[in-house]
Amino acid sequence: MKYRIWAALLFSGFAFAVKGQQLTMKDAVLGLGSNLRIESLSSLEWLPGQDSYMESVKTSYGNALVVRHLPGFNSDTLVRSTDFDNKNMVPRMTWIGDNTAYYRKDSTLFLWNTQTKKSEFWVNLPSNAEEIFTDYNTKSVAYVVDNDLYMYNNTGKIRRITYDGSYEIVNGKSVHRDEFGISHGIFFSPKGNLLAFYRMDQSMVEDYPIVNWSQVPAINENIKYPFAGRTSHEVTVGVYNPTSDKTIFLDTGTPKDQFLTNVTWSPDEKSLYIQVLNRDQNHMWLNQYDAITGQFIKTLFEEKNDKYVEPQNELYFLPDGKEFVYWSQRDSWMHLYRYNTEGKLINQITKGNWIVNEIVGKNLKKKELLITSTQDGAMEKHLYAVNWTNGAIRRIDTDPGYHTFSVSTSGNYAIDTWSNASTPRKIDIISTDRKLKKNLLTAANPLEQYKMPLVKNVTLNADDGTELYGKLIFPTDFDSTKRYPVIVYLYNGPHAQMNLNRFPASGNLWYDYMAQRGYFVWVMDGRGSSNRGLKFEQAIFRQLGKYEMEDQMKGVDYLRSLPYVDDTKMGIHGWSYGGFMTTSFMLRKPDVFKAGIAGGPVLDWSMYEIMYGERYMDTPQSNPDGYAENLLMDKTQHLKGKLLLIHGAQDNVVVWQHSVNFLRNAVSNGVQVDYFIYPGYEHNVRGKDRIHLMQKISDYFDLYLKQ
Repeated sequence: MKYRIWAALLFSGFAFAVKGQQLTMKDAVLGLGSNLRIESLSSLEWLPGQDSYMESVKTSYGNALVVRHLPGFNSDTLVRSTDFDNKNMVPRMTWIGDNTAYYRKDSTLFLWNTQTKKSEFWVNLPSNAEEIFTDYNTKSVAYVVDNDLYMYNNTGKIRRITYDGSYEIVNGKSVHRDEFGISHGIFFSPKGNLLAFYRMDQSMVEDYPIVNWSQVPAINENIKYPFAGRTSHEVTVGVYNPTSDKTIFLDTGTPKDQFLTNVTWSPDEKSLYIQVLNRDQNHMWLNQYDAITGQFIKTLFEEKNDKYVEPQNELYFLPDGKEFVYWSQRDSWMHLYRYNTEGKLINQITKGNWIVNEIVGKNLKKKELLITSTQDGAMEKHLYAVNWTNGAIRRIDTDPGYHTFSVSTSGNYAIDTWSNASTPRKIDIISTDRKLKKNLLTAANPLEQYKMPLVKNVTLNADDGTELYGKLIFPTDFDSTKRYPVIVYLYNGPHAQMNLNRFPASGNLWYDYMAQRGYFVWVMDGRGSSNRGLKFEQAIFRQLGKYEMEDQMKGVDYLRSLPYVDDTKMGIHGWSYGGFMTTSFMLRKPDVFKAGIAGGPVLDWSMYEIMYGERYMDTPQSNPDGYAENLLMDKTQHLKGKLLLIHGAQDNVVVWQHSVNFLRNAVSNGVQVDYFIYPGYEHNVRGKDRIHLMQKISDYFDLYLKQ
């Protein structure tokens, strides 16, 4: 194992901060969204089809949207607040054309035209409308009411598309528990002439009670919860044709519990492509269907993996409509591949030991995709241009840190919003040929007057040599001759990464809050977490907790090696997957931590959902040993330290029964466990009540680690 940390830290009496103000708990929990909010620019976005961006500015008469034209940055006023009922504020506008935007006032949508500078009534929506999607080509609006799909179009009529919506039948919404990159269930065709949508039949899925305790007597509100190894829901894809007022359903075949992911329209509106994944999640078929008849046309290609295949992105069609970009982890890294519509691989566009995060734009003249990736380090995100014909790649932004980008339609310019450990926020306009860079905002540091702790990055090695990235937050007023308690915060599950080079340096002001109160805080991403490639993530397959604990123990060993860490006063805390990890440590390695706090913990993987649980654990029937080893309900007798479990009473992700069954086992074994619930909350505690949550957590550590 190798430890990398600056030798300067060992100097006694080293001054880590020069300011004196302490964070309050409110600062730590809500500050970055309120009194410590980092400056930004409002309504900063590109006008469609133009190399011109908008921003909101304050004026003597209220506010306005000003458009600035590149490359010269000459400006015009686009919209004034005095043009609207609220004379002081321009409404939040969504731009859907060169000169057109829409905005919502209560339940009514209005169109705004930049040339006439007038609002035009578009449509009244029901007050309970959900999943609202628009298409300006046909002036259509699709939405869901009571799990039925409706559409308004240029005929001026609202048409009801489905009639079977109910508790058990869901139309037009996200399916498969939002896994596989699925975030919605309504898909307008490119020209708006057709509308595809998900239909989910969950009548065969078991009901699960969620009790609403706010009334007397309490009310049971059932949900459908597809537990691992049990019956799953069945999904189909419908296509509605407004011209004929008819709906057909795609012939996606059997078995009915397969996953229909990443629905993509062909540019000519004749076909739909679906990445069909089997329930075992180890075999994917990219299928093409006729959008008019619903008939299966062909399988373009298949993808298999002995552990799992996880499609996460729709197809990205290139300008001629005859080629598309497909995302795959087939070489262990998420990369881009160019195919033709016959399913023939033309070339692999990106390659290397790094991943592509997203496609944010394209430059047609240069045949370049604009992508973000981890090519320059897993803790950062940068913008690159890659030629889709030959794979030539170049980095565009120049500053270290974590960047997000919005790219103009032409691909010539990008809005670059970024931060790093020492930079709260900068917003720049950059050209993708790297010839222009103009700073629009350099935000002041809202923590300038606070006594902030030193934060250092540390790299360790797993048993197989894999590098593990961690972060050590030092107590303020650190004295190397003293010994301090330490809190390990962890998640260490798939699709999450705790260590990124962005502001604040700690990653979470609560860590800084605890450091100001005399704690070391340690955060590390072990194998299983994201942004490090498929091998890194798949290490945990069928044995959740095993390698994660081994890796986290490398962090524990590192902490124990520091003379100023009191290893008899170590605490551990995590939520959800981190709650599972926390409880695992307290029961399976009971001599390590004196106190643990597990929030919303998965304590029995057979009681978690099919889509996520079976991907990483297979089914309880096919992997009984894996489920048994990671079952924590029957291991309470091993507890030695102090353990606090926290659960939301309405948790519909990790259902309350996880911790209730755990308590039953603890009682049977005569083991004392501390417990707290948050009535009215689902899987996490948000808003002002989160102050209460984090105070409870902090007090618990003070009680048992400062004695």
